[in-house]
Amino acid sequence: MSPITNWTRTRSPEAGDDERWTRTTGRSAHTAPVSVPETPEVLPLREAGRSLLPHLRPHRTAIAVAVLLSLVGAATALAQPLAVAAVVRVVQDGSPLAPVAALLVAVVLLGAVTDGARQFLLERAGAGVVLGVRTSLVTRLARLTVAARDARASGDLLSRVSGDTTALAAVVTSGLFDLLATVLTFLGAVVLMAVLDPVLLAVTLVAIAVAGTAIAIASSRLGRLTLATQTEVGAMSSAVGRVLGALRTLRASGATDRELDGVVAAARRARDAAVRASRVRALLGPAMQVSVQGAFVAVLGVGGARVASGATSVAELVGFVLLLFTLVAPLGQLVQTWTVVQAGAAALTRVQEVLALPVEQDEPRHEPRREPRPAAAVPAQRAGEVPLLEFDDVAFAYPDGTPALRGASFAVPRGTRTALVGPSGAGKSTLLSLVERFHDAGAGSVRVDGVDVRDLPRAALRARLGYVEQDAPVLAGTLRENLVLAAPDATDEEVLAALDAVGLRELAERGPGLAAEVGERGVLLSGGQRQRLAIARALLGPGELLLLDEPTASLDARNEALLREALAAAADRRTLVVVAHRLSTVVDSDQIVVLEDGRTTAAGTHAQLLERSPLYRELAATQLLVGPS
Repeated sequence: MSPITNWTRTRSPEAGDDERWTRTTGRSAHTAPVSVPETPEVLPLREAGRSLLPHLRPHRTAIAVAVLLSLVGAATALAQPLAVAAVVRVVQDGSPLAPVAALLVAVVLLGAVTDGARQFLLERAGAGVVLGVRTSLVTRLARLTVAARDARASGDLLSRVSGDTTALAAVVTSGLFDLLATVLTFLGAVVLMAVLDPVLLAVTLVAIAVAGTAIAIASSRLGRLTLATQTEVGAMSSAVGRVLGALRTLRASGATDRELDGVVAAARRARDAAVRASRVRALLGPAMQVSVQGAFVAVLGVGGARVASGATSVAELVGFVLLLFTLVAPLGQLVQTWTVVQAGAAALTRVQEVLALPVEQDEPRHEPRREPRPAAAVPAQRAGEVPLLEFDDVAFAYPDGTPALRGASFAVPRGTRTALVGPSGAGKSTLLSLVERFHDAGAGSVRVDGVDVRDLPRAALRARLGYVEQDAPVLAGTLRENLVLAAPDATDEEVLAALDAVGLRELAERGPGLAAEVGERGVLLSGGQRQRLAIARALLGPGELLLLDEPTASLDARNEALLREALAAAADRRTLVVVAHRLSTVVDSDQIVVLEDGRTTAAGTHAQLLERSPLYRELAATQLLVGPS
């Protein structure tokens, strides 16, 4: 018997993470790879069409031509049964067959050519729609607010960019505009059948109406089930991404099998959702088949009796039967098209969710109160000059309400090194994120050169900053591509000088040199090399204010000493703010700010803080920088 599984919510306020689901079984408990997704409501078809319209506009010419070809195709499809009926009459009358046969061949060929041209135009338009939607999605994702990005799994977002946008192409190629041709063919067939024999038409419509009712009932659930399937596929993608992103950690922790259980569970949920949708689709085909067979049998029976009574002719009956087949084909296509449209509406629902997420706005609240300095290096601050960076009674809470800062105040003079120290969760990294405007302060003010950062465009603000994250991300690509992100015009000499500054010159002296690949997320580099590469990237950029979050976390003693020398050299022409747990790297800072529980409790030099800050003295003693008190 399988163990009982329970799900509970957990969160990590310090890291600012959103809720995660924890699975507890009779054997073990661990964080599940993905949250159990909640299926949103499918967009109504009218709203879905309105959302899709902007992506169709660039292709309106091709679509308009395809619509005209659809009209021609519908006309040729309707003309074929009439041409066959004419052939039967000609044979019965003994009239010349060649002209009528040539007309029939011409109608068939015209239908084939127009159908091929229409399909090409629609597929090209569909590919263009996918490109447009993917471009919009990727642009939106790249500009999401940090809070909105952190709240969503990468795998699910990638699923929307790839799988859901592909479903939209089917809406264009075999959905909306096939629907138009189908409806036109259906209506035309009904009109012609009414002209040939209204009685047989009534028999046909009764047989089809019975199946149509069943199809309508089944289709009402199809959109929601299709959306549920796509949502579960996104959750499965997130689970796979989680495993692939931490293979070494999982294997070293002996957690591979447990995590695979989560992936398999997500895959099973996706399978179950797909089966539920397939069950509904499976009802549509038989219902249509029954209606077709019933209509065919009824028409032959009643039509045969009417031919025998002289109420209609054999030619008219043949033409009617062929029109019946022409009518049935659109009905079958209508069921398939409806399925595609429902899948497209579900995909568009997931796409619109992303397009509705908040993005960073690059406009300031209002005009700056001061003209900011250029991003170039500036001289050391003079007495009485405005500090380069100020925190004035800053408070901040994460979206779930967890406070991270409760009143942080200090100033960073120009041309100095300031270190931020304190226990984990004190708010040190949050301060840096407020300077970069990844978040905005809830109260108080963060000022750069006397200007509130909220009054500056983000692009202009960030051009003055260099930032090294705590986990020092490295992008897949070459050494040079990683180093010149903030300085795309840097020369090779400048790049090599930045590598020299952090002790990484040897990487550029191997094999391909600066063209050497670093692997996905820098997997071909050691942890220390990734850290130093990120620092070199910041040093190479133009920013006058460098924000370094734990820059020596992955360095050994020798490389830490090299990096301290590099930071000392950088401080000669820049202002540094360094978050540090390892006090040995910052004891020679011009200023050390101590944070505890989101508040600044002390500031001064290493010697001053040893005298007047019990917390700092405790931290220093723990790291053997001073003897126990």
